[in-house]
Amino acid sequence: MSAGKRLPSIPGPMHRWPGAGGITIAGDSWGDPSGPLVLLQHGGGQTRHAWKGAGEALGKAGYHAITFDARGHGDSDWAEDGIYGIDIMVEDLKCVIRSLGGWRPVLVGASMGGGTSLVATGENHIEATALVLVDIAPNIEDEGVKKILSFMRRKPDGFGSLQEVADAIADYQPHRKPPNNLEGLVKNVRLTKDGRYRWHWDPRFWTMGRDITKQQNRFEASAKKLSLPTLLVRGGLSDVLSEEGAQRFLSLCPHSEYVNVTGAGHMIAGDRNDIFNRSVIDFLSHAVPVRRS
Repeated sequence: MSAGKRLPSIPGPMHRWPGAGGITIAGDSWGDPSGPLVLLQHGGGQTRHAWKGAGEALGKAGYHAITFDARGHGDSDWAEDGIYGIDIMVEDLKCVIRSLGGWRPVLVGASMGGGTSLVATGENHIEATALVLVDIAPNIEDEGVKKILSFMRRKPDGFGSLQEVADAIADYQPHRKPPNNLEGLVKNVRLTKDGRYRWHWDPRFWTMGRDITKQQNRFEASAKKLSLPTLLVRGGLSDVLSEEGAQRFLSLCPHSEYVNVTGAGHMIAGDRNDIFNRSVIDFLSHAVPVRRS
């Protein structure tokens, strides 16, 4: 099951790996496979393509960067049972790591992917070498989350044109400049048989119940147990993670490093990819340095 046909201009995945419960996970890679492994997990409603610039930069810096579509997103399979919680995504992450040889990875996660990474490390499901959380922490803003959910649930019947897609994104992210070329949006949608563009994700992902209080408690417990090198990156314009929320995380995990990217919203890598890449590579240069011969 999928949202529809992937448009020809979207590059297909470089790799496919088995996920939990028989689904297939689609991903891309950059860099030397013998370098330190860095796994980048996108946020809800995004795809692996959100990390392309970061993956290329990490690859050039000597790391083996892997990005993959979460289940129910992009080119990865949809879950037959419609289950998309953190626990099953941790299982998918473990499956991908096994397929890559079981190396201890650096985990980089934005929003949903960051929550998966935080639980995976804090609850000892995965032994990682470092953790980078991107605009996610235990304490997040309800209004920002509601805004995301409202955007993702809009237009269940799809869009008649790419311009309509662009207008919806501009309404959600008014701080970004409108794209000059609408073809860049095709990675976010699929073309269905009725000729309409629909988002690439399984709509059931956005209709399942979420217990925010339970999630917050779980994230806090995980943050307190972190002992590995950790970096928190916040978008200065984010309405999801406030400065207060970031400082709360730093009190829970006092050895963490912190970067506030001014001029960036919740989707930091898309807003200020240059600063984001530099911040992550600077952190990894001392946390998990590349061993060059």
